Amino acid sequence: MSTHSARLDCRLDAGIKATIERAASFQGQSLSAFAVSTLAEKARAVIQEHTMIELSQRDRKAFLSLTQGPAKPNAALRRAAARYKRRPT
Repeated sequence: MSTHSARLDCRLDAGIKATIERAASFQGQSLSAFAVSTLAEKARAVIQEHTMIELSQRDRKAFLSLTQGPAKPNAALRRAAARYKRRPT
């Protein structure tokens, strides 16, 4: 008994369908199973490509050094703190 509840229909060229059927047979899968697994794999790859950033080792170290530990106040922040401390209460 199938638990699938969504359906995807598409029209394609007969040559493309024959190619997909051949690839599915090489994998020992039905056309539908091959199409679903291939589409799902490609969809995950595209999503990962657009949602993850891969850093070089140098960039990774730079990012981590900026995000770890408390930030040191720059000159503008020190001046603002000094002004805040001098304000009347």
